[in-house]
Amino acid sequence: MERDWAVWTRRRFLRGSLTTVGVGLLAGCETRWPPFSAPAKIPRIGCVGGFGGANAEALADGLRELGYVEGHNLTIEWRSTEGRPERVLGIAAELVALTVDAIVVTGVLAARAVQNATRTIPIVIVMLSDPLESGFVASLARPAGNITGLGSFALELSGRQLQLLREAVPSVTRVGVLWEGSHPSKAQQLKEILAVAPTLGIRIESLAVGNPQELASVIRAGAQARVDAILTLQSDLTVQQQTQILALVTQARLPSMYEISSWPEAGGLLSYGPSFPAMHRRAAYFADKILKGAKPADLPVERPTKFDLVVNLKTARALGLAIPQSVLQQAAEVIQ
Repeated sequence: MERDWAVWTRRRFLRGSLTTVGVGLLAGCETRWPPFSAPAKIPRIGCVGGFGGANAEALADGLRELGYVEGHNLTIEWRSTEGRPERVLGIAAELVALTVDAIVVTGVLAARAVQNATRTIPIVIVMLSDPLESGFVASLARPAGNITGLGSFALELSGRQLQLLREAVPSVTRVGVLWEGSHPSKAQQLKEILAVAPTLGIRIESLAVGNPQELASVIRAGAQARVDAILTLQSDLTVQQQTQILALVTQARLPSMYEISSWPEAGGLLSYGPSFPAMHRRAAYFADKILKGAKPADLPVERPTKFDLVVNLKTARALGLAIPQSVLQQAAEVIQ
């Protein structure tokens, strides 16, 4: 969102003395003008990542709650990758060139691009990964560099996602994990899933994807391997290809678990994970602190506090599934 701002100008006037013109006029009078003060600088933040919908609204709402009104006392440079990783480097360079006061960034790949673009502009991250394991901060309590924010620590959620999938569909014993093979943190997440799955009586089939053109063949291979369900890991590639993935999974008639609520809202069966809108609302807190002079190095990285299970009953009925009441009672949202 681009904003044109008016340039405030103000002229200073020379003081002058009045000359005595005649009897009754005061000599030596001086015209006094108020001291000149430059207009206050309007802070500017950049926002980069998969922005749109609920996440952007939540960030804007969080900023408004802290007294910031876009276009009045804050400029926001919104930049969306639109699910296209190749856009990230250009966007990062553009925001750095604008010398914004802070950058709020969603996702690991976008965060990495911004981190590489600047080591001085404060960065607030919102991501599903562990910021420490991903190398963005020196420690969670003392980030040490120019980055702080929120990480959802997806590795710790994998067991719960598999457990809820098994509770929702008790017949599930083999799960295909659909993931972006080149993503920096997804391989580690798959290892976590492989470690926890046996404790739930589940076998895992790795369904790694390198590009969108491989999706159909990879999901077909999962079906041929007789997987009972699909667990899709969130990344730029899977976000970009959400419509295609949902169509392919539906065509294969497979129950599905996702990490973000936008998937069941678009037709997937289940999602369990942190509330991304709530995380973006909280990101406003970090932006506010930084604009008021705090250093990212002194702001501890936070974990999300709100986790949502979302169930799409319409999709369940189409698959011939009856979701147990015990699962529905845990759901933050049930889509009819």
